[in-house]
Amino acid sequence: MDSPKALGFIGLGVMGSGMCANLAAKSGLPVIAYDAVDSSLEEAVRRGADKAISVADVGQRADIVFLSLPTVGEVESVTSELVAGQGRARVIVDMSTSDVGRTRALAQQLAKCGVQFVDAPVARMRQAAQDGTLLITVGADGDLFEHLKPLLLCMGTDVVAAGGIGNGQVIKILNNMVLFLTMNALAEAMTIGRRAGVDGGLLFQALALGSADSVALRKTGTATMVPDEFPEKAFPTKYAIKDLALALQLAEDLEVPAQAARQTMHVLKRTGDAGLAEAYYPAMIKVVDGRV
Repeated sequence: MDSPKALGFIGLGVMGSGMCANLAAKSGLPVIAYDAVDSSLEEAVRRGADKAISVADVGQRADIVFLSLPTVGEVESVTSELVAGQGRARVIVDMSTSDVGRTRALAQQLAKCGVQFVDAPVARMRQAAQDGTLLITVGADGDLFEHLKPLLLCMGTDVVAAGGIGNGQVIKILNNMVLFLTMNALAEAMTIGRRAGVDGGLLFQALALGSADSVALRKTGTATMVPDEFPEKAFPTKYAIKDLALALQLAEDLEVPAQAARQTMHVLKRTGDAGLAEAYYPAMIKVVDGRV
């Protein structure tokens, strides 16, 4: 595979904005960026990207295109636009969190057009996207993975070869599933502890010293459930519902009951229905403790 002369980046939202900025700053290549939201696109240009006027424009000007989009439906739509113009793009790297089956089907479809499709979803939070310290799990064959790895290291500190196409999504989806289940458990522990007369902050400090310790406890749980603050400009409940639905679909396809995940989905949906769809998803504690 020839070395790329230009890169593309489509989707400049909560995660994509920082990822695009790091790619532009560290790759040594021009990065042609596009987003349907003008303010997001202008911010990307301010941070070093070149402006594209459309998805098709990116496909005409970039050899490798990175995607960071909300749903697999948008991934399918954007990839269709990219290949329709028969431009330069010959590798598309989807860094969104997407359905495993549809990811694998899309790769087969694009291969018929001479385009290689890679799934490389990211884990960790918005600050990690800004700092370039994401975890990236990559579904690609060995040679293609090695070719892309230097570019992915512009955006993440941990880049994992997950195996074949779709495997990156499997790992990312299961990572999020475990995170949401853990947060559900922390919400229950906080509720029980407070009603038993233990200070919530003290409870979490003590749990962090024992075998219940986790990154979710020390960082996300402590930052949100202890002060009881769930900002909207974070990872909202509606995104957690979307990601957990992907895990449950995968479990159903593989005939795994996933009962704990289903119970957590019930709590998340109740949280969204209570008017907290845009709130940071640990707001599920308000359902667990009976406030909503």
